[in-house]
Amino acid sequence: MTNNKIGLIAGEGKMPVYIAQKAKSSGLQVFVAGAKGNAHAADYADCADQFQSLRLGQLGACIQFFKKNGVTRVVMAGRVQHTSIFSNLMPDLRGAKFLASLKNMQTKNILSRVMDEFKKDGIEFASSALFLEHFLPPAGVLSKRKPTDEERQAISFGFQTAKQIAGLDIGLTCVVSQNAVIAVEGMEGTDRCILRAGELVRENAGKKSAVAVVKVARPNQDERYDLPVLGKGTIETLVKSGISVLAFEADKTLVLDLEEVVKLADKHDICLTAI
Repeated sequence: MTNNKIGLIAGEGKMPVYIAQKAKSSGLQVFVAGAKGNAHAADYADCADQFQSLRLGQLGACIQFFKKNGVTRVVMAGRVQHTSIFSNLMPDLRGAKFLASLKNMQTKNILSRVMDEFKKDGIEFASSALFLEHFLPPAGVLSKRKPTDEERQAISFGFQTAKQIAGLDIGLTCVVSQNAVIAVEGMEGTDRCILRAGELVRENAGKKSAVAVVKVARPNQDERYDLPVLGKGTIETLVKSGISVLAFEADKTLVLDLEEVVKLADKHDICLTAI
């Protein structure tokens, strides 16, 4: 760090809270710009020196918040519900000019351009896995249950498919069976994709074949934003869906509360593997 301050652009979920807590315990001053409706001040009461809630699109206000507090390095972490794009989008002047300049609304394009705007004001982005490196598992089976040969084939096919949709900036997750795609993640997010796949699997309950959920990073993933993230909620969603195989890209996927996730997977006889 160039100074003892770190900024955090926070969405919902545990990930940004964990980053703030770790940064605080490391002796840094933490300044949080929370996405309105997604991040809440109460969650940062013990780990943020200052919290400011901002609507999506308030680009100028966000940059000024960090500048006035002497922050030159920020981390962006946490989910932003896609409904917020419609209910909480209220751009300021700089945000409106920025939106008007966009050639497309793909996540990769928007976020890389946002980072360029911050850089104009001397603010750089750090990896969104900062302080969370211990939640990035290397390759290997994490659960007690190993994948069967049929499941390994499904995982291999799913990995190739997920990489293709990730490269098109559609989503990072797909659900497959044999060499068929059951569901692809879109704007609804990983959990709803898995639940939708579970419904389709139940409709074809007579066909007994291996079903696998596969999550990957984008090709040439920029570690500063939108890393794939899993957690206990993902395992709970698998249980609800009746799917018992979850594979994810090794060294590039954050598995929050890793030990608890593995225990929960073992409890429900779910195969959890980093590939």
